[in-house]
Amino acid sequence: MTQGSPKLVAIVVTYNRLPQLQRSVAALAASAPTVLHKIIVIDNASTDGTDAWLHSLDEPRLHVERLAQNLGGAGGFAHGMRRARALFDPDWIVVMDDDARPEPDALAAFRAMVDRGELAAVEGVAAAVRHPDGVICRMNRPTVNPFWHAGVFLRTLAGGGRAAFHLGDAAFGQPHPMPIDGASFVGLFLSRKALDRAGYPDASLFLYAEDAIYTLTLSRRGGRLIFAPAIRFEHDTTSLAAGEVVRPLWKVYYYHRNRLLLYRLAAGPAFWLLLPLWLFSWPRLARHYPVDERPAFRRLIRRAFRDAILRDTSLSHADVTQLATVAPPRGQTAPGQ
Repeated sequence: MTQGSPKLVAIVVTYNRLPQLQRSVAALAASAPTVLHKIIVIDNASTDGTDAWLHSLDEPRLHVERLAQNLGGAGGFAHGMRRARALFDPDWIVVMDDDARPEPDALAAFRAMVDRGELAAVEGVAAAVRHPDGVICRMNRPTVNPFWHAGVFLRTLAGGGRAAFHLGDAAFGQPHPMPIDGASFVGLFLSRKALDRAGYPDASLFLYAEDAIYTLTLSRRGGRLIFAPAIRFEHDTTSLAAGEVVRPLWKVYYYHRNRLLLYRLAAGPAFWLLLPLWLFSWPRLARHYPVDERPAFRRLIRRAFRDAILRDTSLSHADVTQLATVAPPRGQTAPGQ
């Protein structure tokens, strides 16, 4: 990267997905040093050989941070953003999971937007994220907040559901960027000013919705976010379908607690009008789980509601996994007893 040119740093958070991480690091390393300044990998205490592989690489731009324990995606991204700023003070960062990576010209396309001055008043840029087969990745569609846009709110009420406030397929074919309110941490570029305005992700969220909460907070504080269809990322994952069970079971707590925190942020006072609907419908999702798991599911759901209403994110991961413990059948003892 030439003297005085904008500095871009990539942050990848990983946990026990070495084959995916290898592909992602290779994709990042393929970008020219004039485009990508540093690659930071946050290793969430992986146990699959990730640490040894990372330290075997001969890539001068690679910086590895191995955490003493798994802090989840939220903790990993919060740590990565802080370290990127402290060590390299980049003009922009770009964040992604270990199973996500830029397509060959993605970072160059972003750099071209910077050089043309198109991002002078922009603080966040969301890439177009697809699965390896080219299908648009459902979980990474950018959003507009229906509670801030009357037309979107009416479409949602009219039965549009999730599709009413997530960008549709047509947006991915547009030639020009468009404004958004929220985005995922896959292919999200954030400026130095964005970090000044919104700070860092809430590490206590552990996983699920930390990216939506962060970007919605940035938008709410006046930061401008756009979706850039020309910048393309690949996400080699499967999206959770409506009604699908959350696995492993302990994730039920984070999934529902953090969704409620997100809805509370998005809806404002209207959250309290909608809360009875979720109080009625979400516990009934237990019917999708095996009978022996339903008591644990209900414990997790009850605690998720309690903590979201109180805005209490202090429950430790060990306590979450304890809540998810499934009692052995009557007459049997749990393993280790």
